[in-house]
Amino acid sequence: MQSDAPLLFFDSGIGGLSILGPTRELLPNAPIVYAADNAAFPYGTRSEAEIAARVPALLGRLVERVHPRLVTIACNTASTIALDHVRAALDVPVVGTVPAIKPAAEHSQSRVIGVLGTQATVRQPYVDDLAAKFASDCTVLRHGSAALVELAEQRLASASVDKADVIAAAQPLFDQPEGDRLDTVVLACTHFPLLADWLREAHPGVAFIDGGQGIARRIAYLTNGQSWPDARPQGRALFTGAVPQALAPAMEGFGITDLSTL
Repeated sequence: MQSDAPLLFFDSGIGGLSILGPTRELLPNAPIVYAADNAAFPYGTRSEAEIAARVPALLGRLVERVHPRLVTIACNTASTIALDHVRAALDVPVVGTVPAIKPAAEHSQSRVIGVLGTQATVRQPYVDDLAAKFASDCTVLRHGSAALVELAEQRLASASVDKADVIAAAQPLFDQPEGDRLDTVVLACTHFPLLADWLREAHPGVAFIDGGQGIARRIAYLTNGQSWPDARPQGRALFTGAVPQALAPAMEGFGITDLSTL
């Protein structure tokens, strides 16, 4: 493996930065390519058939172009729908991002946990299977919100975002029967950790859990022993739609300075 072979992170927007951040902490000199399918953003409102066809085809193009050592689908919706299709199509290791139901169930004392994701993610049989396997003794409440995805994008772009709008968009999860007993919520969209500080402030007795640290450890494990550059290279981002220049300052904070169209 050549030292300049990058790690490829893929999402429909900027949610994957919540996976890239902890990965940077473990692998500070890793070359990074961040790919955002912003032409099809947001994935959570699209059909399963469209995502299952689009994601493997797009990642096939990206792998041919950037020759990564590993691909991370830093998107719960794409992972729960298309992960098997992508792994069948590519000849590089692929890491998926799926709802952190297991650690949530291990943490919960009330045995009522929430899954806060996109509409597409929360309805997936994949989530049913995770709940049955790891949280069979828990009541699992779910809520899908497209508004939270949009608000996370706007907040990172330094747009004016009202904290009250974020809290209101998540509130239907807590308004369900037994919602008053929720003590642990899975942030089942990689965009949502970018709003977690406001959610924790609104619900101080609730633990909000995401898979970012675990995915970062998995990436580090799969690349253990591989060579890296001696110094951190500047990362680059590729977009399927127009380059969102408003995001440039935030992405620079993650070491990404070159933004261009795929």
